[in-house]
Amino acid sequence: MDHNPTMCVFCKQKSLRIVHENTSAYAMYDSSPVTPLHALVIPKRHITEYFDLSDTELSDCHELLRLMRDEIQKQDPSVLAFNVGINVGKAAGQTIFHCHIHLIPRRSGDVEDPRGGIRHVIPGKGFY
Repeated sequence: MDHNPTMCVFCKQKSLRIVHENTSAYAMYDSSPVTPLHALVIPKRHITEYFDLSDTELSDCHELLRLMRDEIQKQDPSVLAFNVGINVGKAAGQTIFHCHIHLIPRRSGDVEDPRGGIRHVIPGKGFY
């Protein structure tokens, strides 16, 4: 899909609250968090899909994911785990067509039974 970067919320970086950045990516806290301290890692280049990222962009995104993980755990020791997720394409739930990686902190008891994790995006498939 070809989406206009001039209309992209992530390309308008000046209006975002960036907390960390490196050569090709930046990190921020999600404005509509799933859990407290939910973060996003976003490549600076306007690109729709994760699978089209360059090796450098992948490495820079990974570096920021680790940095944000460490920062989140220091801010909130109750964070015991994370879900890392990427929606690739409209059918997968992508609504902002600029690649971004979700880093969702998880705490004991935040859901009744966390088994299955991201498998729950398809109802009934989380438990097997």
